[in-house]
Amino acid sequence: MSSPSLNTAANRLVPRGSRTLVALVVATVLIGLAIWRFDESLPLVSLLVPLVLSSLVLGPRQLPWFVVFVLLVLALVVPTQEKIDLRIALTVAIIFGLGFVVLLSSFRRTRLGVAGIQGEMMFVDLRDRILRQGGIPDLPAEWYAASELRSAGGTPFAGDFVVASRVEGRLEVAVVDVSGKGQGAGTRALLLCGALGGLLSALPPSEFLDGANRFLLQQDWDEGFATAIHLSLDLATGHYDIRSAGHPPAALRHAGSGRWEVLESEGPILGLIDGASFPAVSGEMRRGDALLLYTDGMVETRNRDIALGIDRMLGQAERLLRGEFEGGATRLVEALGSRNDDRALLLVHRR
Repeated sequence: MSSPSLNTAANRLVPRGSRTLVALVVATVLIGLAIWRFDESLPLVSLLVPLVLSSLVLGPRQLPWFVVFVLLVLALVVPTQEKIDLRIALTVAIIFGLGFVVLLSSFRRTRLGVAGIQGEMMFVDLRDRILRQGGIPDLPAEWYAASELRSAGGTPFAGDFVVASRVEGRLEVAVVDVSGKGQGAGTRALLLCGALGGLLSALPPSEFLDGANRFLLQQDWDEGFATAIHLSLDLATGHYDIRSAGHPPAALRHAGSGRWEVLESEGPILGLIDGASFPAVSGEMRRGDALLLYTDGMVETRNRDIALGIDRMLGQAERLLRGEFEGGATRLVEALGSRNDDRALLLVHRR
């Protein structure tokens, strides 16, 4: 049984990537010899096994040379076939074509510098770490808050996101909608989520949207704008300040009357105007009150104006919540909005 010190020394002498490359080279040679020896039993397509595995585990520096090596082995074993017919020719063409595809993917990975699986794991880990900032922090027993996110493509990557923090007895939350759709919006949203999460904890509530606006202006993106709504809630008194940057207005449900009130707040879109101001709408949440913050995907579609969409959302909220606010954010997101647009919703309730 080998000791941990010997294993550590072996790892230092032979890096893991080199051991993987050696194993794939040996496997390819063995497959080539088996095809040469048992040409009727083992087909040429067996060489696709190390080719596909290499695209998953080898780095961009090793992968091109290994693909060339596999194709060289293929070129050496083809003449050993007893009969070269159309089936053999098509098999060789397919393997060479897949090798070319793997080469192209390796060139694209050169900018990242890691293997395929490692790159995906790094990206997923980055996404998970950043999106955890959107988790609602622990709140006093009299408060309930929950957020829900749905992407247009059904993936965890979306242009809408929520960031939240608890600072000195206040709940600070921002619901943000990044311009654009697809991969571009998703990557910008990941960057903004991390940046705005830091600003949310570091800046006073009155300066948060100002800081976010300056940050976006500095990025100089082609589609470098976003809408956002920021809630600063005092957990002791229920006093709130809501500031908006070109975002759909928040909605407050008064427990006494059972009616929803749209809290109109004005402010320019983030990333367009330097030195913009974001006035606050203030009030107090009493026991039984509820507050909704959401993105335009919840209320706007191609065939419906945003004002009509807000009315429909509030009608659905009255029907779906009915005093049961736990899980209400999930019920509302699943019942409302366009499936072709990202949707984000935050529900806050004072018990």
